[in-house]
Amino acid sequence: MEFAEFMEPKIVDKLARKLIGIRIRTTLATDRPAELWRLFKPRVKEITGRSDDSFYSVQIFEKSFKFEDLTPETAFEKWAAVEVGSFDNVPEGTETLSLTGGKYAVFIHKGTPADFPRTAAYIYGSWLPESGYELDEREHFEVMGPKYLPNDPNAEEEIWVPVKG
Repeated sequence: MEFAEFMEPKIVDKLARKLIGIRIRTTLATDRPAELWRLFKPRVKEITGRSDDSFYSVQIFEKSFKFEDLTPETAFEKWAAVEVGSFDNVPEGTETLSLTGGKYAVFIHKGTPADFPRTAAYIYGSWLPESGYELDEREHFEVMGPKYLPNDPNAEEEIWVPVKG
């Protein structure tokens, strides 16, 4: 598989972030992100004190999880969320999540969610093994701008991969 069109990520040290959103427990085989976002998007207007207009899709794996053991049945927690400055006003039916700060490799994925497996294959199968970094046991997340449209082949989102080393 040729990955020449993929750019090198930015390596970023990021402070912790506060998110408010909703979560589900899912697997790759049963993951239905569109349903999660349909539940969350109408709730966004209830959240005050947003830090920006972006949206976060967060994946939290078990601490003992190793990416080479990923299967369609691997369970994980998935969040649809927005960043806030504080947890002072958490709407009923939503929850808080504190993203751990640290070092991240930030990639740009261009295309639809159906195109994402190719981006993931590059990140985890090519870039990471050759990078000198190791995967860290922190949250993985994507950041989508306010105008992000998942079915747009020109859509772009940031892929934040926790790394150490």
